[in-house]
Amino acid sequence: MARSGFLGDFLGNLYGRARWPIGGSDRRPISDLCLALLSAAGEVSGMRLASVIFDKYRKLTSGQKLAFFTFLNDALDVDGARVAALGRAYAADPSPGNFRALVHEAEPKRQELFRRLHQAPGATAEIVAARVDLLGMLKEHPELQRTDMDFVHLLRSWFNRGFLRIEQIDWNTSATLLEKIVAYEAVHEIHDWDELRRRLHPSDRRCFAFFHPSMPGEPLIFVEVALTQGVPGSIQALLEENRAVLRADEADTAVFYSISNCQRGLKGISFGNFLIKQVVSQLSRELPKLDTFVTLSPMPGLNRWLESLPADNAARRLLAGKANPAEAEALAARYLLEARRSDGFPQDPVARFHLGNGAIVHKVHAGADTSEHGMHQSSGMMVNYLYDRAQTERNHESFTAEQKIAASRAVRAKLRADRAAGTAKAAPKAAAEAPGG
Repeated sequence: MARSGFLGDFLGNLYGRARWPIGGSDRRPISDLCLALLSAAGEVSGMRLASVIFDKYRKLTSGQKLAFFTFLNDALDVDGARVAALGRAYAADPSPGNFRALVHEAEPKRQELFRRLHQAPGATAEIVAARVDLLGMLKEHPELQRTDMDFVHLLRSWFNRGFLRIEQIDWNTSATLLEKIVAYEAVHEIHDWDELRRRLHPSDRRCFAFFHPSMPGEPLIFVEVALTQGVPGSIQALLEENRAVLRADEADTAVFYSISNCQRGLKGISFGNFLIKQVVSQLSRELPKLDTFVTLSPMPGLNRWLESLPADNAARRLLAGKANPAEAEALAARYLLEARRSDGFPQDPVARFHLGNGAIVHKVHAGADTSEHGMHQSSGMMVNYLYDRAQTERNHESFTAEQKIAASRAVRAKLRADRAAGTAKAAPKAAAEAPGG
C-alpha cells in the first residue's frame, strides 16, 4: 500500500524501525525500571529502558500485570493535597510561575511515563495492547479507571485525525490485511473468501479503512459501502450472492452497511465520524451522480428494550415473531425516537453514534436482517440513517446540546401510528422533524 505524502513517509519510517536492541537482561523489577525511565535524562538511555520495560511487561502473568497497573495507579498518581495547595496559591496569585507549578503537579506521573515509553520503536502498538489488558481488569478493579483515563488522554493525542490516513481495501490488497478484515468484521460476519470477494471486488462495492503510521499493517476502523439505485431496506438483498452487479457510474446512493472498529485498546477513541465524512467526500469526487448517503444499520438494543415492556402487547408480538410489518416498524420508530438513557440520549448505541454525527433517522424496515444474530438482537429490524451534508452540522448541534433527534416525516408518521394504537407513552423530548421521508 502506498503511503501518501512526505509526513506519512517520514512517520512510517520512524515508527517502522526494528525494535531497539535490549543488549542483555535487566533484572530490576518493572516498577523500578519505570522509575528509572522517569529519571532518565538521555534519549538513548530512555529508549533502551523503554524497550526493556516492554519486553518485561510481555512476560508478566495476569496477576503481575494487575500489580503493575496498581503501581501506576497509586505510586504514580497526583498528590491531591499538594494540588489543592497549589490551586489556592494560583487563585490568590495567577502568576506564570504558580500556573506552571500547578499544571506540573496536576498531571499524574504515569502520563509522563507513557510519553517516555513512547520513545521505543513499536511503542504505540505495545501501549494499545497493554490497554486491552487494563480494560479487562476494570470491572473487578474500578479504581484503575484513573489510569485508563490517562491512557485515553494520550491515545487521543497520538491518534489525532491529522496522523490518520485513509486507504481503499480491494481484492488486490495483501492477503494478510484481507485476513484481518475478515477477523475484525463486527456487524455482518464474513464466512469465507468468496464472500469477502463479493464485498470487495464488484464495481458497486467499496471498502475504506483508517491506518496510523505507527501501526501500518493494522486497520483502526473500516467501513463497507454498497453503491445502489435507491435506499435499500434489506441486508439480505444487499449481500445476496447472485445479485445483479451495478455499474458504479449508474449508482445514485452510497450505503454504509458495516462499520467495524478493529483495535479494542483504542476503545473510546472516535474514528468513525471522520471516516464517514472522508468517504463521503472521496466518493462524491469519484462518482458525481451520487446524491444520497445512507447507512443500513442494526438496532442492537431493540429486543432488550422490547423485553422491558412486558405489558405491551405489540412488543410481545414482535418478540414472538407475530407482529405485522407496520406494527413492527411503528415499534422500531418508538424505540429510536423515545427510548432514552438517564442522560437524555438514545438507548441504542448505533443511534447515538450516527445521530451524534448529524445524521437523520430516515427509514425503518421490518424483515431487514433475518440472520440468527439479526433476529436475536432486533427481531430482524434495521434502520437507514441519512447523511444530508446540508443539515449534518445543525443536527449534530441540536443532538449534542439538547438531545433532539432529527427524523424524517416517514419515521415520525410511524411513531404517530404507534401512539394512535395506544401503545406508546408521551416522548420526553420531541424528535426534530426533518425532510427526506
